[in-house]
Amino acid sequence: MLVLCGACTKDVEPTAPDTTPNNTVTIPEGATEGEIIIKFKPEMEAILDATMTRTEGIATRSGIPSTDEVLEILGAYHFERVFPVDPRNEERTREAGLHLWYIVHFDKGEDLASAMQRLSQLGEVDKLQCNRPIERAYNPSAEPHFISCEEADSRATTRATEWPFNDPEIYRQWCYINDGTADFDQEWAGVTAGCDAGCEEAWKLSTGDEDIIVAVFDEAVMWSHPDLKDNIWINEGEELHTGVDADGNGYVDDKYGYNFVRNSAVTSWTSNGSTGHGTHVAGTIAAVNDNGIGCAGIAGGGKGSKGVKIMTCQLFDGMNSASLAAEARAMKYAADNGAVIMQCSWGYHSAKSNPIMGYIIGPATEEEWAAIYPLEKEALDYFIHNAGSPNGVIDGGLAIFASGNEYAAQSSFPAAYSKCISVAAMAADYTPASYSNYGSEVWLSAPGGDMEYYGTPGMEDDAYDESGVLKQQGGIFSTLVINGVAGYGYYEGTSMACPHVSGVAALGLAYAKQQHRHFTAEEYKQLMYDTARDIDSYFTGEKLYYMHHTSPGATPIKMNLADYRGKMGRLTDAGALLKAIDGSGRDMRLPNIYIAPEATTTIDLGDYLASKATDAQVNNSGVATVTLNDNTLTICAVAAGQTTLTITCNDGSKHYSTITVRKGANDNGIL
Repeated sequence: MLVLCGACTKDVEPTAPDTTPNNTVTIPEGATEGEIIIKFKPEMEAILDATMTRTEGIATRSGIPSTDEVLEILGAYHFERVFPVDPRNEERTREAGLHLWYIVHFDKGEDLASAMQRLSQLGEVDKLQCNRPIERAYNPSAEPHFISCEEADSRATTRATEWPFNDPEIYRQWCYINDGTADFDQEWAGVTAGCDAGCEEAWKLSTGDEDIIVAVFDEAVMWSHPDLKDNIWINEGEELHTGVDADGNGYVDDKYGYNFVRNSAVTSWTSNGSTGHGTHVAGTIAAVNDNGIGCAGIAGGGKGSKGVKIMTCQLFDGMNSASLAAEARAMKYAADNGAVIMQCSWGYHSAKSNPIMGYIIGPATEEEWAAIYPLEKEALDYFIHNAGSPNGVIDGGLAIFASGNEYAAQSSFPAAYSKCISVAAMAADYTPASYSNYGSEVWLSAPGGDMEYYGTPGMEDDAYDESGVLKQQGGIFSTLVINGVAGYGYYEGTSMACPHVSGVAALGLAYAKQQHRHFTAEEYKQLMYDTARDIDSYFTGEKLYYMHHTSPGATPIKMNLADYRGKMGRLTDAGALLKAIDGSGRDMRLPNIYIAPEATTTIDLGDYLASKATDAQVNNSGVATVTLNDNTLTICAVAAGQTTLTITCNDGSKHYSTITVRKGANDNGIL
């Protein structure tokens, strides 16, 4: 067991209880009985570390006398740090204060509000939060139009030859290249050329890069899907079902990601109630391009390049959802294991959603959300601030969320958090999707489909036309898995718009890497907005759609499109984004290196420098030696110390970094 802190507990005294509550106690609807999440003040660090070290990570008490008096009254039986120890990232975990978050389980018969109030009066407690299951931003009972992989292959069409890749179903993906010919049949529903994600121009510059990792926070992604398996993130060194945490990151067997619902590395897409939603989302981002099967992904590779990688962070498993504590773990896991984009189709209902439609009203402001869910905010901030690398293509991470599907004039949270990217949905004719949440909090829009607009009122949608080919339904076509069977199908929603933005973001980062450009997360977020298309001019007149269009009592509703001006963000544009990459950001720089004595590491200098290296020298060969072979630098540590590395390139430029040799250095080589 890692010893987290060597301080003696007798040197730190707990703070005396304060009779004035230091926290506002809020019990959100759906809060889990018998569980409270506590953040302690930094002064309690040594006591908590000693308790966790002594009990090997799981205890019944905190070691803080006044807190333990309350825990005794509550009948506490389990006390544990929210975030498992990952030695590689423990330093920055502590800098962010995440090591001070603990979850306590106590007698479910105790009143939750009373328990929160008792704990809020303790001087050593900084913040409190209830635990609760998170909510999907989509309807899990929706039934998609589905075809198996075998059916998709048998219905391959020559129309695919008109597209950039040879994937036979790509012609269904109007959301990538909309030439205005998509046939949705309804006389009142239009299709407008150019209302798409701008992929045609983007694919001329880049199709993806395997070093860019997108974490899909959703149902599990079917990592064995024939059209996804080559673009699935793999945690090298880990294997399923071994019971070993091979990389020491605090998660056992996490080869393809992690199931945060069941606290298991076994990610499942076959549980009762599974909809294939995560697999559908993943296909929009990175279905394998140009492989002669199925559909395409925005950043799925092709034309000699590999696609971006999809990491599964499973938050929904059948009818079950992850808790807020588990969701926070997932955010930190993604950042600590290389993801730079979070793709999220979940959140709270908007404060402007209609309770008559059965919605539970969510937070109305960023301040209210942060007060009720402080752990969620801190975990999000950790990802946004700590994903990526100051030496890589992006310093920080992009948290991309669906705005919600409640027909509401406000984005849901956490999507509406000012540091996130909230995504609204568009139909194929530059009109807002009928169901989409909208508001000043929305940053970007993207194609999401609109079956209530394009579907036949009062009739079930027929899956196939008279020739036996799956009909276009005005939705988004992507990879899917239903009842364990891999295939393809249509969904709609801001959940479908969101992965278009994630895919465009990933494609832009892939191109930035190829061009050796570096951005901060905030710079890149702003560039995505600046290069997106202004769509307010399209919002004139009215739009007719039929709510619950397949039911006999489908309700005709007219939208006043002027109400959406300034509230749908801008339409994401991959082509414009990639064209702006070259003149934006700054040159990538050679990273500093740290390495253990007598160890060896290699670095591909092509990942950092635009020109080819011709020479490599160190000032002190007694600390480390270097060898250059075809742009690959090999560093051999000799003895503890520091030395300056100088790289000379074929254009005459020189690049410098510091090599630090010290005991206990991690094995990744980059400082």
